[in-house]
Amino acid sequence: MDPRDTAVLLPQPSGNHVVDGFFDCAEESAHYAFSVQLLLTQYASVVPWQSEGVAELGSGDARAIAHVVRAVPGLRVHGTDISATSVERARQTISGLDVADRYTVEHGDFFGWADSPSGRDVSTVIANPPYIPAPDGDIMMPELWGGWYGNDLVLRLLKAGFDHLLVALPSYSDPAATLATAADLGYRVVNFLAMGLEFGAYSREPKVREHITRLTAAGHGWAGEDEYVVAVALLTRSPQVTRDRATELKRALQLSA
Repeated sequence: MDPRDTAVLLPQPSGNHVVDGFFDCAEESAHYAFSVQLLLTQYASVVPWQSEGVAELGSGDARAIAHVVRAVPGLRVHGTDISATSVERARQTISGLDVADRYTVEHGDFFGWADSPSGRDVSTVIANPPYIPAPDGDIMMPELWGGWYGNDLVLRLLKAGFDHLLVALPSYSDPAATLATAADLGYRVVNFLAMGLEFGAYSREPKVREHITRLTAAGHGWAGEDEYVVAVALLTRSPQVTRDRATELKRALQLSA
């Protein structure tokens, strides 16, 4: 493998905005990609991705994970996205990086696929799901809406029954409630990588920003004046893992432990 071929070497950043109808945040994509690559490889003895492959909820344009697949020999990813346009773009990305033999994306509902025989053969899911909190989906980019608290899809994923989840958890999307649900369902936090980010155009939309202010004031997360934290965490129900880093993760997200 070329030592320069790493998940953090993404295409030239184009800013925090919509590019050809797709949301683009180079910093977040790079952080997510690097975190997935590091956590999967560091904990390969816990997460059986080498034998089973990995499922992906919401592939988007596949730019971040296609680079991870190219950088990690033997990694196979099956992605699902509800947007036909995103699937088309993802397949172009995958083909351009020459990883179509190990990374496939299909159009459809991830949770429908998860209930199929193919879904039941995989125990690991990666996801950077929509997490913008707002009273409703009537926001600048509805595809980014994550429900009232921003964690609707993560909670649904936790309840889907997979043993290993590698997910992005933003500090302003009620992560304490997410982690409490995870603990109730038998998950432990294996490890995580956290990064501070500035609010983008969608977080700054007045309707969204005001909602985030109300949520965080009520104790449902943390946000600074124009910043928040995103952590990419590996959660598992494997009996091999006895240590739980949930307390450290909460601190990284600026929450009271």
